[in-house]
Amino acid sequence: MPISSRSTGLGASGAGPLRKGSRSLKCAKEVPMEGKELLRMVPLFSDLKDEELELLAQVSYPAHFCKGQVILMEEEEGNTLFVIERGRVKVSVQGRDGREFVLAVLGEGDFFGEMALLDGKPRSATVVALEDTTALTLRRGDFLAIIHRNPWVAVRLLEEMARRIRVADNKMKSLALLDVTGRIVYSLLQMAEDGVRTSEGVLLPSRVTRQLLADMSGTSRETVSRTLGRLRDEGYIRINGRRIVILKEKQLWNDFLPL
Repeated sequence: MPISSRSTGLGASGAGPLRKGSRSLKCAKEVPMEGKELLRMVPLFSDLKDEELELLAQVSYPAHFCKGQVILMEEEEGNTLFVIERGRVKVSVQGRDGREFVLAVLGEGDFFGEMALLDGKPRSATVVALEDTTALTLRRGDFLAIIHRNPWVAVRLLEEMARRIRVADNKMKSLALLDVTGRIVYSLLQMAEDGVRTSEGVLLPSRVTRQLLADMSGTSRETVSRTLGRLRDEGYIRINGRRIVILKEKQLWNDFLPL
């Protein structure tokens, strides 16, 4: 998500200043793949010719973020697109009551920061690293130059933005129409999309914590723990320490999500 080690303008480490809530730690930096190969994995750029990918990679710079570090802050100015090479981030907004609401969890090959890149307006959400994360960063001017030469990149971007709007719309519906159990079940099933399918069921990623589920569902960690306990007792899920296995995925949809 490096071709050059030149400063990105995001701070001494290329990761941006450590804001309140982030950790001033030196996170492990794995050897990154070549920028061109990473960009080829991103659907937005996958059809670019080799020479175009090479030019794009030459103006993209690596950034490293430690677990818990704030990468973008809602309402701040921004002109950079991020493509995740390794790691996971959460995208969230804050309600008037101060509660956090998680809109998405993004991983390898995903991108964020595209809205401010296109319209030049302040960031619409906050992005925080859920684990040590490496990304390639692309500045607004360089990205717009790519769009001017390859208009279909803009079409791909619009398709992805439309998909994300649909996901956000479903989240709003779940908050408005579902009870708290339904919202937690919906969040579990969303996380199952990134899980590992086994003969037993779906093993959710290790990053799926009670607090993350609470933030996604608009409730408290304690309520999530109680609800998971009930789902376990009723045979929908199995809990092994901090890991969750969904045993009856289809039944969860049928029993709790009549939308």
